[in-house]
Amino acid sequence: MTTVQRLIEFASADHQLPASVRADTVRLLADTLAVGAAGSASREAAPVTDVIRGWGTANQSRTLAGRWVPGPSAAFLNGFAIHCLEWDAVHEPAVVHALSVVTATLLAVSDSQGGSNPDEFLTALAIGVEIASGMGLSATGAMRFFRPATAGILGATLAGARLAGLDGDAMADALGLAYSFTSGTMQSHVEASTALPLQIANAARGAVTAIDLAQAGIDGPHDMIDGLFGYSQLIEPVDTKEWIAGLGQSWRISEVSIKPYPSGRASHGALGALADLRDEDAFAIDDVAGIELFAPPLIHRLVGRPFQPNAPQSYNRLCLAFLAPLMLRDGLIDPRIDRTVETLAKRVQVKLDGNPDLNALSPQHLIVRLHDGRSLERAVAANPGSPQAPLSAARAQTKYELCRSLAGMGDARIFETPLQYATEPK
Repeated sequence: MTTVQRLIEFASADHQLPASVRADTVRLLADTLAVGAAGSASREAAPVTDVIRGWGTANQSRTLAGRWVPGPSAAFLNGFAIHCLEWDAVHEPAVVHALSVVTATLLAVSDSQGGSNPDEFLTALAIGVEIASGMGLSATGAMRFFRPATAGILGATLAGARLAGLDGDAMADALGLAYSFTSGTMQSHVEASTALPLQIANAARGAVTAIDLAQAGIDGPHDMIDGLFGYSQLIEPVDTKEWIAGLGQSWRISEVSIKPYPSGRASHGALGALADLRDEDAFAIDDVAGIELFAPPLIHRLVGRPFQPNAPQSYNRLCLAFLAPLMLRDGLIDPRIDRTVETLAKRVQVKLDGNPDLNALSPQHLIVRLHDGRSLERAVAANPGSPQAPLSAARAQTKYELCRSLAGMGDARIFETPLQYATEPK
């Protein structure tokens, strides 16, 4: 029996407290309520109460679905929406979806102020992406925590604090508070759980909450990167010296890759190669006997999972065996499609290529084996949509049109004038 199972068993069993234990419980409950009542009337609690009141009245922000809700809730919903289809842009070397938490946060902050100056919004966005990406680039080991959330909340908080006009001291408090809210592990990715985009959502809400609290005068820990219990000690080891020394010399946002397909980024190298072969009309899907992808450990870990019939879409988006037959059949990945070509899906394999880099997404090598004995091979030096392999106009338009089709009726400015949408709430 696992620890979790044992805890659940204990929590759900029938219990009858001994008299002395029951008396202690009553006593400690009374004490807790008493100190809580005292604390609620303290000067420390007053600004927190004011912030919470504001969530339900002022500080209303839009969701991308067109609803107005309290700012932290909007950030949560938008963060989830941005990442839930695995379609959001990513800084590949950092292994961070660097715009997701930052954008959701900035939308909420901008709306809460009645809008923002477009240039100031864009500057804040670039700063947030820089910090989120830089933290990822500074990592010295493989991910245990979900880096898009843990690095993302740090970038988002400083970006949002800037847009909100916080001074340096308040920014320090906001960042420390955000670190105190940091969460999200790779277990959700291992299990392909919907908790994965919820971790992005939670980071965005945490960033907005940290900014609100810092504006209200609440302090946070300040040595939260290198401190005894800081990010580098608890979340993942980072060596930030090189990145910090180069700040301002270039912008990491220019290094971010657009994802052409609504699937895990680790699947894109193979999918792009298959799309190229399909466009060349080199074979038909019925000609394919099997597909092999030789790739670095991160690719194997993230999308090498076996095909499972009737798996949820959260699993399928992270399963190359599900995705590859769709690309060969349809020429794109439509997130509404939850069925694939099972016979071929069972013949897709992701194999380790011996690359020692635990964070590398390339190079990769794709082999398509045909029933007639031929093998078609493609080397993948860079994932499609990266600065090294930008999308063609046709494939970029295909993504855009599919996004708009999925979005349905809503604020047309999202697609037609996105900066205006972001900075002019009404």
